[in-house]
Amino acid sequence: MNKNECKTIAEGLINTFNYAGKESVKLYEKGLKVNIKEDKSPVSNGDLIVNEIISRKISELTPSIKIISEETVNLNVKNNSKIFWLIDPIDGTKEYIAGKEEYTLNAALVINSVPVIGLVGVPKKNRLFVSYAPGESYLIENNEMKKISCTKQQPKGNIVALSSVLKPSDIILNKLKEFNVTSIVKMASSYKFCVIATGEYDIYAARERANEWDYAAGHAVAQNAGAIIKTLDEKPFLYGKDDYKNPSLLIRRSENLND
Repeated sequence: MNKNECKTIAEGLINTFNYAGKESVKLYEKGLKVNIKEDKSPVSNGDLIVNEIISRKISELTPSIKIISEETVNLNVKNNSKIFWLIDPIDGTKEYIAGKEEYTLNAALVINSVPVIGLVGVPKKNRLFVSYAPGESYLIENNEMKKISCTKQQPKGNIVALSSVLKPSDIILNKLKEFNVTSIVKMASSYKFCVIATGEYDIYAARERANEWDYAAGHAVAQNAGAIIKTLDEKPFLYGKDDYKNPSLLIRRSENLND
């Protein structure tokens, strides 16, 4: 699949993501119906409806490509596809249910273990991130589309890390010390990848957690914007594993976080 084909597919999903994001807000305002899944995590009717909206459009655009979604995946069936979609209709379901702002809508097209296309919608912040090739990551905000490239937004000398928990483990804290991190901000969902892509934050490190669909769309946005994404032990971060589990993660805005 060439760059122009990826561009057409990504742009073909923009209106769908905007619509799905607005629907997620409306459903929250009406009052969500929440159930608990087998893994003890919550799922709402918002997750399911957004999943249906996004999956339907993806099926129209790429009818021959397999879709793997958090809400419909059969974990007993191995993924042998070289090209496939990963969808997390709402990443940060707990935040969504609680009425917070950091939940995201996610879809990524993975080709040969690498997420190439990525869309991440952040409805309550009126932000949509779209990417389809290296050097082609964009933020749509206030009806304007601008290219993002991990350009540092923090003052020189300030190196700000993101964390999904209030108290990172010693392993993570020691890793962040290697990069002279000056402060840590807690943030939920794949939004972390996107604000590294914009240059608003500098680094995110995590031990093994979550599943491929939680990371893939944000990964595409950040990596295509210029971020360096590997495991904590500097191995490539790849997709298409049998169990869908993520390895550890280290995402840096650039090689030198003061640049």
